[in-house]
This record gives sequence, structure tokens and C-alpha cells, in this order.
Amino acid sequence: MKSPLLALPGAVPAEGADEGVAAHYGDIFREQRNLSRGTGFVDLSHRGVLTVTGADRLAWLHLLLTQHVSGLEPQHATEALVLSPNGHVEHALYLVDDGTTTWAHVEPGTQEALIGYLESMKFLYQVEVVDATADYAVVHLPAGSTGSVEGAAAVRELPYGRDLFVPRAELAERTAGYGPAAGVWAYEALRIEGHRPRLGFETDHRTIPHEVDWLRTAVHLQKGCYRGQETVARVHNLGRPPRRLVFLHLDGTEETLPPHGTEVRLASDPDGRALGLVTSSARHHELGPIALAVVKRNVPVDAVLLAGTVPGTQDVIVPQ
Repeated sequence: MKSPLLALPGAVPAEGADEGVAAHYGDIFREQRNLSRGTGFVDLSHRGVLTVTGADRLAWLHLLLTQHVSGLEPQHATEALVLSPNGHVEHALYLVDDGTTTWAHVEPGTQEALIGYLESMKFLYQVEVVDATADYAVVHLPAGSTGSVEGAAAVRELPYGRDLFVPRAELAERTAGYGPAAGVWAYEALRIEGHRPRLGFETDHRTIPHEVDWLRTAVHLQKGCYRGQETVARVHNLGRPPRRLVFLHLDGTEETLPPHGTEVRLASDPDGRALGLVTSSARHHELGPIALAVVKRNVPVDAVLLAGTVPGTQDVIVPQ
């Protein structure tokens, strides 16, 4: 869906997975600084929104998701995954329950397949799953924002800000008092800085949660009875996921950023075998060029890597 906020002055449309909202509004570093200071907002109205209602909703979701949600308290935000039978990540959900309805936002365009899976698992449970994307939009307020959340249908309180579910028809009106708009490029730079994985960027068809640090935020290791749980438990107990997510401080002298899918090699062996791939990259207002990459588990943590032709040093996210 094309956001009405693309009519704001300076708006430059995003492309690819974030099509439909603004990449930036003319000054990506100013937009990042504003968010870091707790001012402004990010239009995430291109993301999918779904709701789950019914007396059995939390008990039912608990059986399907990687997160412990059977006793999820109202207004408590959490993350959860849907895994394949072999433990590979298929969906990522960003959840909050308001006491009567569970709200979730997901990657743009993934809600149809997710709802199809959930519908197939309803059986005799008293639940109703609705694609609410046409009626509600997601807006992000940074940590420290004094923007009012009054009128939002649901709010996810997070360490780095708030995700608001607002009526889509009122998107322009409700965001008018939130300060300067920031595009998804600024939001992505801060996401990369925060080491937060994103479905379809840090993941592929082989990804297991251990590789991208989702064990910390989206998987409850003391619960079972969900699809893919055996793989989660086995790899956790062995402690040897095949790949690991790393944060890269890239050489600032290069003019271009390595795009998603750029091969990563050892700087000491630039013609050697690829050891991984860049998954996300951005220019940060303080750190300069940065990236996330998924590399083989046994890549030395102190090794200088080459993202394409751009050298970068590693910060460890997932232990070797």
C-alpha cells in the first residue's frame, strides 16, 4: 500500500521490500539523529498487520510459536517465530496483546502466507485470525518520544521505542503531531546498529534462530510443543549453529555500500572462498558505514573481513 505520507515535503520513495513508504525525506543523517534523540517518527505502514481474537487465542498461539505466550500479560510486547518442521525460520511476528486481541505486525507481503498457515491449524480452537493491514498501519516512535499514543488501537513498548497500530485512514492526521518524519533508511541504520535481525534480510531458507541471535528475543528455550522445536533444542544443547551473525565496521573511504548478498571473504585471502554474505548495510550518523553479515561459524572473530571489496572489522553478536 502506498502511504499518504509520501506526500510530505522531501519524501523519496523506498524500493524493494520497503516499497510504499519513504526511504528518506532529504537528510538521512538528520533523520537518524532525530530518532536517536527521541524525536520524530517512522512510517512503517507498509508492514503487514494481523489480529487474533477469541478465548483460546494465547493458548493456541503458544502451541504454534517459538515464544512463551500462553500467559502473555496485556500490553507486554514480545517477538515470536514460526519455524518449518526442520527448524528453519519461516515467519517473524512482533506481538502485543491488549487483553482481548493479539496484535502483530510482520514483514510486508508475508501476512497472507502466515495467515494461511494459522488458519490451517485452527482445528476446534475458539480463535479468529484477521488480516487487518487494510485497516491499520504501524508507526514507530523512538525511545524518549513524548508523542501521544492516545487513539492507537495497540502499542508495543520496546527498549528502543514504541510501535503503534493506528487506524490507516487516520495515519496522516495522527502523525502530524509526532515531529519530523524519518524514513526507513534511518530506521534501518539504527536497526543494524542494534544488531536486530530482519526476516528476508538476515535470513534465508536455511536460517535457524540460533544463527541470528533470535534465541535471545524470539525463542523461549523452556517450552516445547511447536513445529521445529527439536532442531532448536538439539542445536542449543550442542552449541554449534553452522553460521553466525556479525556486525561489521566498514572502511569509510569506500563510496558505495556493499548491498545485500555481497560475498564476504577474509581480507588476508581476498581471492579465497566466500565465507558468508552481507545481509544489511547502512551509513550511520556516528559510526559511518556499517553492516550485518552472516558468516560461517568457524570464521575467526578477530579476522578482518572483506565485504566485496570493502574491509571491515567484526563485533561478535552470536558467539563462535
